[in-house]
Amino acid sequence: MKVPVSIIVPVKNEEPNLARCLASIRWAGEIFVVDSHSTDATPRIAQDFNAEFVQFDLNGQPHKKKEWALRTLKLQHEWVFLIDADEELPADGEAVVALAIRDSKGINGYWVNRRFWFLGRPLEHAYFPNWNLRLFRHRLARFEQLTTETAGGSDVEVHEHVLVEGRTSYLPLVLEHYAYPTVDAFLQKHHRYANWEAAVDWGAVRHNPALPGRVGWRRRLRCWSQGLPFRPWLRFAYIYLWQRGFLDGAAGYYFARLHAYYEFLSSLKRFERDLHAHRHLGN
Repeated sequence: MKVPVSIIVPVKNEEPNLARCLASIRWAGEIFVVDSHSTDATPRIAQDFNAEFVQFDLNGQPHKKKEWALRTLKLQHEWVFLIDADEELPADGEAVVALAIRDSKGINGYWVNRRFWFLGRPLEHAYFPNWNLRLFRHRLARFEQLTTETAGGSDVEVHEHVLVEGRTSYLPLVLEHYAYPTVDAFLQKHHRYANWEAAVDWGAVRHNPALPGRVGWRRRLRCWSQGLPFRPWLRFAYIYLWQRGFLDGAAGYYFARLHAYYEFLSSLKRFERDLHAHRHLGN
């Protein structure tokens, strides 16, 4: 029997990743692949796995792709699992998710751990653990809206978290995350993310509903550090020293250095944005 859960997979040109992702969630009661007009084989792959294929257009929508999917799709099940196309659930994912739903007992959402792969290997320390709220009762959940602007043209949420009413817990699952198959892929994504971060009003974010545990701690640290001139060094030290990324060898070192570069880039883009705003006001 299928597990009574609706899985949502946001995509755009995910031909290299989608089949691996969908193969790991065949057991779900229903799967929605929410596309943004891909030009590669993404639609065919979704069809091969008998997934519901839906097109999303931002076009003035008040919500980005994931929040739109939660509000718009006709979901058959109370529980939703969100997974990106470059992620893969382990072999025991079916049993763990089925048990969590069956024995929820007042729990409305579950956090799932995620492990990044970089330079061909899993990172066991850098950015690990990395908890994300992925399984939840969809009628009690919504995404943060940190900014209405898109990140380099992307119409999907970047680092916004799901907020769930009531109790949450943690699942003994580790999503394998193949976000950065090459250094170029890392740089391309983080140029978009830097645009997103420069558009966020971090002062206002401080007053958003509190996020729990390590996720909330990282969010508070990001808000606090926005004006600091040595943010790149802090990010490198956090990943390489505090998280012991040095135990991941060369991959951990380069991963930390690239994230330090991202901090520099987002700070520069925020400075440029503020500069243009002041000049506009001066005119």
